[in-house]
Amino acid sequence: MKSKIKILLLIFVSAAVLFAAFSVTGKTVMKTLYPMKYTEYVEKYSAEYGVDPELVYAVIKTESSFNPDAVSYANAEGLTQIIPETFDWLKMRLGEEDENLSLFDPETSIKYGAYFLSYLIDEYENTDTAIAAYHAGVGNVNKWLEDKSVSADGKTLDEAYEGILNNDK
Repeated sequence: MKSKIKILLLIFVSAAVLFAAFSVTGKTVMKTLYPMKYTEYVEKYSAEYGVDPELVYAVIKTESSFNPDAVSYANAEGLTQIIPETFDWLKMRLGEEDENLSLFDPETSIKYGAYFLSYLIDEYENTDTAIAAYHAGVGNVNKWLEDKSVSADGKTLDEAYEGILNNDK
């Protein structure tokens, strides 16, 4: 009986130590995997354009892994991975005339990424569809929405679109 109590006590103490260690290191691991860099800009522009800041962080993590100098195979640039043609269109929509703006500047990238997300969410009236358009392109998403095998209602993408996204790369 004493050995069972000792074993249970050892298990309990071990579990408590592991829990405490994970509580400390778990936060460090999560901060490493999911950094929240550029907080000032994310908070400012997500509020300005009415976009959830966590969505902006998720886009930055997915698109560039917080590398402000990232360039994709499609020549998308910066933290939020916007292609130059889309950047020019977004600048026009915002009435921005400064030719020296660069998507490699974190503030500029976050500002235009948050604005673009806001625009797409308004356009598609569905966050999932907006995110698909952000990543795969508005033209692709519009084609998929017309395809009944991908979008039953013409407004949202069904589960099947994930395969399409993966095949487009």
